[in-house]
Amino acid sequence: MDYKKIAQEVLLTEAKELENAASKIAEEIADAVKLISNIKGKLIISGVGKSGLVGSKMAATFASTGTSSFFLHPTEAMHGDLGMIGKDDGLLAISYSGESEELIKILPHIKRFDIPLIAMAKDENSTLGKYADVFLPICVEKEACPLGIAPTSSTTLTMALGDALAVCLMRHRGFEKKDFASFHPGGSLGKMLFVKIKDIMRDKNLPIVEPKTPLKQAIVTMSEGRLGNVLIAENGTLKAVLSDGDLRRALMRDDFSLTTDSITYASCNPKYITDENMLASDALKLIEKDKLQHLVITDKNKNIKGVLHIHDLVEAGIK
Repeated sequence: MDYKKIAQEVLLTEAKELENAASKIAEEIADAVKLISNIKGKLIISGVGKSGLVGSKMAATFASTGTSSFFLHPTEAMHGDLGMIGKDDGLLAISYSGESEELIKILPHIKRFDIPLIAMAKDENSTLGKYADVFLPICVEKEACPLGIAPTSSTTLTMALGDALAVCLMRHRGFEKKDFASFHPGGSLGKMLFVKIKDIMRDKNLPIVEPKTPLKQAIVTMSEGRLGNVLIAENGTLKAVLSDGDLRRALMRDDFSLTTDSITYASCNPKYITDENMLASDALKLIEKDKLQHLVITDKNKNIKGVLHIHDLVEAGIK
């Protein structure tokens, strides 16, 4: 059996249904955007079966893109959860047939609350369609299921239409990256936009020695500091950085001696920054650009405040 061909047929069938829907999309989408944007409360999404699973995903997408939303199962609604609905809320109800029994049962109670209803179904003349203030069609010509029974193309279209509605609302509200990151502080975007150098830099037990510290002692301090470098400072002011690379180069010198002042072999023009509030993601760009292992953070007078090592950025998930 050619499973590759079967998979291709499924994808092409669903893609065709999405293209058909895109070509037929009507002004009702604008009505839905207007209705939702005018809701003072939450957008409640409801559906059963596969529609309910799609609805749960929609609620999560809306909530993370600036539209306060949650999923309400119709059966639970009939057993007390109707109390979760407020007079300032709105409802988005999903049923491909438009006749799902559990969903239809709650509609009279929803209308009793006098809240707006957006319906997603294949037929505007269905029971669900007749209750709707705004109707969004999710009719497909062919399910990808070979039996034409299992919801496949229809659920794909429903989810895609939900995404389209969420994106329209994002554009309507001027929702930007910083807004998205506010709802995803633990995600990669949130880290990129919010984590600062001061949040992850090392500022305790730093490997610091005086300029006249013998090289032998500087090597011990470097090993204990576990940064691969030792900072050379005078009264707390950064003067130089001695790296393991500097040590290897020093070994090739004819005048090499473990008793020599450590600054003799150090880099006296080290890379440092004075803004601990710089985004960690921007600091990573500097480190990658200059091919560094670490950045020294100082105040405006070059007094050492901390060190940001590339490993700290990696461990923090900064990319």
